[in-house]
Amino acid sequence: MLAARYLAGYPPELIAQAEQLRLDGRLADHLDRRLPERHEVRSDSALFSYVNELKTRHLRNAEPLNSVNYDAKLRVLQHALGTHTRRTQVQGAKLKMRREIRVATLFKDAPAALLRMIVVHELAHLRELDHNKPFYKLCQHMEPDYFQLEFDLRLYLMNQENPA
Repeated sequence: MLAARYLAGYPPELIAQAEQLRLDGRLADHLDRRLPERHEVRSDSALFSYVNELKTRHLRNAEPLNSVNYDAKLRVLQHALGTHTRRTQVQGAKLKMRREIRVATLFKDAPAALLRMIVVHELAHLRELDHNKPFYKLCQHMEPDYFQLEFDLRLYLMNQENPA
């Protein structure tokens, strides 16, 4: 059962309902109705601007990002839809911190709300490294529908992997 893999931890009734939508071939239509808006963030430079706009709006005091890119190497099977990295770089006698965010190329064609959810998730890691209560509270502050979008993302991934 494909839904069980993507929706582990959700109530069994919800998993069965999602699986039935997929088997009936109605999951894609359901997602199109829920998430009709598409985005125009296709290039790395557009993604950098998009992420920095959200960062400026919600995390003004966070350290600046050095790069934001779409990454074709990120795979759903590795449970990585986006990553944030911090690495130190030696420049003469100084250490500099480089901060990077990478988003799976899958989101170039995804609904706008799902791209926003992934970006919010990665931006929240600038303040909170772990997936703990303050992390999710920050995610909800930046995107009030965060938990619903996370569920919709799971449905979207389920549909992308194996449409009925």
